[in-house]
Amino acid sequence: MRSHEIFQRMSPALAAQIFTFLQTEQKPVYKAAIQGLANQRNLRGVFIERKPPVERFPWMRAALGRNASDSLASHLLQAWLLGANKQMLCDFLDGMEIKHEDDGTVEELPPAPLKEKIASAVAQILAKYPAETVAVYLHAFRDMDSAVQWPALDEILAEEPRLKLEPQTD
Repeated sequence: MRSHEIFQRMSPALAAQIFTFLQTEQKPVYKAAIQGLANQRNLRGVFIERKPPVERFPWMRAALGRNASDSLASHLLQAWLLGANKQMLCDFLDGMEIKHEDDGTVEELPPAPLKEKIASAVAQILAKYPAETVAVYLHAFRDMDSAVQWPALDEILAEEPRLKLEPQTD
């Protein structure tokens, strides 16, 4: 699942959480996102910024859900995951026994681990964090490094009902 598809399928509430975090904690990223989305629609960024969040956030989620916004959607997911969810990332990587930086970044991912190891690490983070947040993380993790193929993770994402991101209707 590509990043723009994650935005299509995440709940409006989670999208609002992401945008609120970025707006308060990652202001330059948030402003760049608004400007990028505005440019795609031939709008001025200030037009979007002036909308109240109840209108702005659904508009941003819909705009990020378009294929043309995939790289921007990926960047925003990374900023949110590494900023607001680094402990979850670290917990998953610890469960996988993958060396990582304090912020949850990894220099190089190992080749495909066993399904049991991935399933155990996924179960650990599902027990500790909201299922939709875990689902977004794992789908984004899967999309972020296309050179690394983890078929077992694909199977787990397909089999575990709590990790399914269903299309949203607003």
